[in-house]
Amino acid sequence: MPEEAASGNTPDLESLHHETQTFPPSKEFAAQANATADMYDQAAADPVEFWAAQARDLVTWKTPFTETLDWSGAPVARWFADGTLNAAYNAVDRHVAEGRGDRVAIHFEGEPGDTRTLTYADLQRETSRAANVLASLGVESGDRVVIYLPMIVEAVVAMLACARVGAPHSVVFGGFSADALRSRIADAEAKVVITADGGYRRGSASALKPAVDEAVAAREGAEATSVEHVLVVQRTGQDVAWTEGRDIWWHEALEAADVLHTPVWVEAEHPLFILYTSGTTGKPKGILHTTGGYLTQTAFTHKFVFDLKPETDVYWCTADVGWVTGHSYVVYGPLLNGATQVIYEGTPDSPDKGRWWEIVEKYKVTILYTAPTAIRTCMKWGEDIPNRFDLTSLRLLGSVGEPINPEAWLWYRRVIGADRTPIVDTWWQTETGAIMISPLPGVTVAKPGSAQTPLPGIMADVVDDDARSVANGGGGYLVLSQPWPAMLRGIWGDLERFKDTYWSRFRGIYFAGDGAKKDADGDIWFLGRVDDVMNVSGHRLSTTEIESALVSHPMVAEAAVVGAADETTGQAVVAFVILRSEFADGAVHEDVQELLRNHVAKQIGPIAKPRTILVVAELPKTRSGKIMRRLLRDVAEHRAVGDATTLADASVMDLIATGLTRPTPPAEG
Repeated sequence: MPEEAASGNTPDLESLHHETQTFPPSKEFAAQANATADMYDQAAADPVEFWAAQARDLVTWKTPFTETLDWSGAPVARWFADGTLNAAYNAVDRHVAEGRGDRVAIHFEGEPGDTRTLTYADLQRETSRAANVLASLGVESGDRVVIYLPMIVEAVVAMLACARVGAPHSVVFGGFSADALRSRIADAEAKVVITADGGYRRGSASALKPAVDEAVAAREGAEATSVEHVLVVQRTGQDVAWTEGRDIWWHEALEAADVLHTPVWVEAEHPLFILYTSGTTGKPKGILHTTGGYLTQTAFTHKFVFDLKPETDVYWCTADVGWVTGHSYVVYGPLLNGATQVIYEGTPDSPDKGRWWEIVEKYKVTILYTAPTAIRTCMKWGEDIPNRFDLTSLRLLGSVGEPINPEAWLWYRRVIGADRTPIVDTWWQTETGAIMISPLPGVTVAKPGSAQTPLPGIMADVVDDDARSVANGGGGYLVLSQPWPAMLRGIWGDLERFKDTYWSRFRGIYFAGDGAKKDADGDIWFLGRVDDVMNVSGHRLSTTEIESALVSHPMVAEAAVVGAADETTGQAVVAFVILRSEFADGAVHEDVQELLRNHVAKQIGPIAKPRTILVVAELPKTRSGKIMRRLLRDVAEHRAVGDATTLADASVMDLIATGLTRPTPPAEG
C-alpha cells in the first residue's frame, strides 16, 4: 500500500517478467459469465452514471440518493452523499427479508478441526445480539471500536455489529504486538476493544488478551486510555488476567442480549472503518473508508471479478480480516452479494501441508482467492500434495497482495485449476478499498503475470515524471486520474498528511506509489513499489517503522532497512545496523542478529522480523546525509552495486559488501 509520495526515482523496468502466453476464456465460461465486454463502453460513456446504476442495483438504501458524486472538495470525494443506508443491513438483514435466511453464509473451519456453519438468519441473530451489547456499553454512532481477534466467526460478527450501530471499526491484525495495538487504539481513541483469550496458530494456542491488557494499561507520562470496556471471546479456554468492571465475556454478554436490533441508518459518507497501514514517518496511518461508495464498489467487484453465482458458488478468500482484503472480500463484498463462503482460522500447513486442499474438497469450493506468496509456498512443497485431493469443484482462481510472477500463475492454473480455470490477478490497495485493475473472467484474454486493464468505471494510467501517459511498451508511475466510489476519504485526524502522501506527486492525480509498464497491447504489468515500503507476504511494511524499532534497542546507533527479493515471500526484510561504540567491539554477529530480530518482533510483530541483520561500520549516505537504500538493496540481493558517485564516502560500499560474507543463521519464517 502506498506510503509517503515517492522521491521521483524511475521504476526499474528491467524487473519485469516477459510473458507471451495468452489464455482466452472458454466459450462455456464466457456464455455464463456475469461480465460482458460492453460494460467497458457503458462505463466510458458516463462513469458517474455507471456507478450510480451499480449503487441502485447492488445496495439497498433507506433513503435513495439523488446526487452521485461531489468532487468539489477534492481530493476528498463525496459519493451518494444524500442517501442513507446501513452496511450490516445490506450484508445480512435484507437477505433474510427477501427469503434467503436459510442460505449458508459462513462455513467456519477452525485450525484444530472444529467447525461451525451459520446461515444468514443465524448471522442476523448473532450480529443483532452483538450490536445490542455494544449499545449497552455506551457505544453510539461515531464511536470507534478496535477489533483484535483471530480469524473466527466472531471477527465477522464484531465488524458487522459495529456497522449496525454506526460505530467505525478498526481491525488490528492479531499478529501485531501490544505496542502496535496501543498506538492504533490511541490514534482512533477507541471506546471498546473486542478481543479473545487467544487463537490457534500452527497447532498451538496463541494468546491475544495479554497484548490488549498491556496496550490499555496506564503508562507513566501517557494520557489515560480511551478504552472503557474489553469484550473477550472465549476461543482457546486458556487462563487470562481479568479486570473487573472493564472486561466482559463475549458469550455471556451475547446470551443475555436481545436477538432483535434496529440498524442505525447513516449517511452514505458516514465512516465505516479505519484501517491502519505502516507510515514512512514511523506513525501508522489510519486509512478512512466511508459507507455508501465503499459498499457499492466492493459488491460490484466481488460480483463481476469473481463471476459470483450466489445460489451455487462456495467462495473462499484466505485473507485475514486484519487486512483490507479481509474487509472487502471476506466481510462486505461476499455478504452484500449473498454468497456462501468458507472462513479458515489457521495456516496452510496445519496440521499438514494439504490442509487448504482438504478444505476445498470438503466444502466443494468453487472460487479461491489467495496471495502469490501462498501459491509460491505450495509450489515449493510440491504438486503431489494438492494432487491427492479432489479440486474439480474449482471454477475460478484469484490472486491478491502483490504482482504474481508468470511461473506461479501458470502453476496455479495447471495444478490447482486443472488447466481450465480463469485466473483474476487483482491490483488494489488499502487506500482504494476495492479491486481497481483486473481481468474480467469470460471477457479478458488473460496474460500470466499481468493485472491487465482497469475495471469499468476506473480511470487508471501509467505516466512519466511530468504526468504524461506513457506509450505502449513504456514504463512509469501508476496513477488514478478520476475519483472512484471506494476510495479512501482521508487519513484519520490528518487531512494534510492525506494530501501530501497521495496527491502531491502529481497535481490533482492520485499517485498509487507503484511502478508499472504497459505492454504492446496497453495491458498493465506491475513492477513493485517506487518508494521504500516493502511487500512481505502481501503485507506492506514501512522501512522507517522497522528502522525505528531497531534504533529503539540500546545497542543500536543507526539502522537502514530494505526489502530484498525473496522466492517465497516476495520480499524479505534485510537490515543494516551500526552498533553503539560500547557494544561494537567483541559483538558476536549471530547473537546480535537474533537479539535484534526478536526485538523487532516484539516492537511491531513477527511479520516485520528481519530475515537478515548485518552489522556494519557505516551506512552509504549522500553528502546531505540521506541513506541510499538503493545501494543497500543491491548488496542485499547480491547484485553489482549501482552508481555510487553521490556518496560522501564510496568506500563504504566495499566494507558493506565484504561484511555480507559473514555466515548468518537461517530465518525461522
